[in-house]
Amino acid sequence: MFKKNAVAAGMAAFASVALAAGCAVADGSKGSDVDITAMSADELAEHLIFETDSFRDQEMQEGGSWRDRMTQDELQKACSMEGDPDGETAGRVVAMARAGYERPEGGVELGDWRKGAELANSGYGYRQGHNTDNHGQREAGGNCYNCHVFDPRVSEQGTIGPSLQNYGANRGTSEAVLNYVHEVISNPHQYFPCTQMPRFNSDRHQLLSDEQISHIMAYLLDPESPVNNQ
Repeated sequence: MFKKNAVAAGMAAFASVALAAGCAVADGSKGSDVDITAMSADELAEHLIFETDSFRDQEMQEGGSWRDRMTQDELQKACSMEGDPDGETAGRVVAMARAGYERPEGGVELGDWRKGAELANSGYGYRQGHNTDNHGQREAGGNCYNCHVFDPRVSEQGTIGPSLQNYGANRGTSEAVLNYVHEVISNPHQYFPCTQMPRFNSDRHQLLSDEQISHIMAYLLDPESPVNNQ
């Protein structure tokens, strides 16, 4: 999750320039008498995004519409600031994240690390537009390689997040470790408030199922996984 809505930020920058230069910005609202010249740049950005049919009213893979995807929930609103959250904000974010977490019935178990390797490497998921990701043809992946190093022998892995090589070899597979890793993948804000890591399975939406998360966890923790044989 990004700390600032990139689309809204871009629209706000455009709106600032347009209003400062005295440019006329088309309203585009159907039957609306909205006075956009009285709006701040942020208000105009919100108006252009959500009130002028800028986005098609099509269904998203996770359910809902473009508007639903672009509308922040309370956790995202709390994290929409520059820099790290203060103590009070961080506490509220952690509380919201923990309230929205649900452990799998029967407890957390490891899946198949081979399937987990495929999911970690797959960026297929929730794109919309000219190349919409069709979940009826292919399951969504976690795109974990975009931010983490799992196996240094694999090319093109990211460094935005910490390296995870030998993660299971160093930590084991106790119940406490399994629970922790599942909690972090499901909703990392439980431990890292306002992190950029996505919430893969939370009350907001389900980007990965518990079964898929179990496979990724196996890739990370299983002693037989190449992650733990460096």
